[in-house]
Amino acid sequence: MGTRLLSEQLVRKRFPHLRYIRIHTPEKHKATIYAWNGDLYLPEKDAQSLQHFASGYLYPYVNFQVKAYSAVQPDKVPQLQEIPTAIIQTAMRRNLNQYGILEAINRLFPYGRLTFNRYQAADSIIHFDFHAIRLLHDKEKKAMYDYLQELIPLGSYCEVTFY
Repeated sequence: MGTRLLSEQLVRKRFPHLRYIRIHTPEKHKATIYAWNGDLYLPEKDAQSLQHFASGYLYPYVNFQVKAYSAVQPDKVPQLQEIPTAIIQTAMRRNLNQYGILEAINRLFPYGRLTFNRYQAADSIIHFDFHAIRLLHDKEKKAMYDYLQELIPLGSYCEVTFY
């Protein structure tokens, strides 16, 4: 699965001179790669190489675009939140699938059970259900959603129904 963290690692490995890398899903089936070199600039040659790499070697179900890192704020890309090590390790697995996602979330939220409901391909939305054994606070629900966003593929969104 093409998670944000794994994709950013692959870009950093292929383009070690790019110092700032951020990948974000702005709409369904799309992802934007924001990058700058050490001089806080993205040369046109690097932008083209990055576009070619993303289109050819990252994930074929996602339409990638490349922008200078300075576009992060105008594009209203959310700031990165602190992510538990277990989520980072899971997101970096190349063989991650729905079962790995469910296992990681269920370990972090043991007061219920997350299950896969369905995938709406047209809207690129993955639907999950969380059957809780106690009432979840809004902060916990937001944390679960944030962690899921790190585990689902680029170009996708998720929704969780809490029971």
